[in-house]
Amino acid sequence: MAAYVIADVDVTDPAAYAEYRTLVPKSLEPYGGRFLVRGGAHEVLEGEWKPKRLVVLEFPTRAAAERWYASEEYRHAKAIRLRAARTNVVLVEGV
Repeated sequence: MAAYVIADVDVTDPAAYAEYRTLVPKSLEPYGGRFLVRGGAHEVLEGEWKPKRLVVLEFPTRAAAERWYASEEYRHAKAIRLRAARTNVVLVEGV
C-alpha cells in the first residue's frame, strides 16, 4: 500500500531552505519516493488551517517512507530543514 509524507512548511531562512531543496530529491531515490506536490499554489476550502508551503511525497510503502525519514541519505538535509523552517509533517497510508 502506498504511503504519503505530507509537510506544511513555514520557511524562516530562505537561503538555507534553498540548499535543503537541492538535497532532498537524491535522498528519495533509494526508497522509491517521489514528489507529488512541491510548494504549488493552494487554497483552503474548509476549516482554519493556514498552510504556508505544502509538500506531498509518495512512497511505495509505509516502511519505505519510514526508512527514508530515518536514513543517512536524508539526515543532513533534515538537519538543514529543522534550522531553516518550522514544519508539521505527517505520514499517512493511502491506496
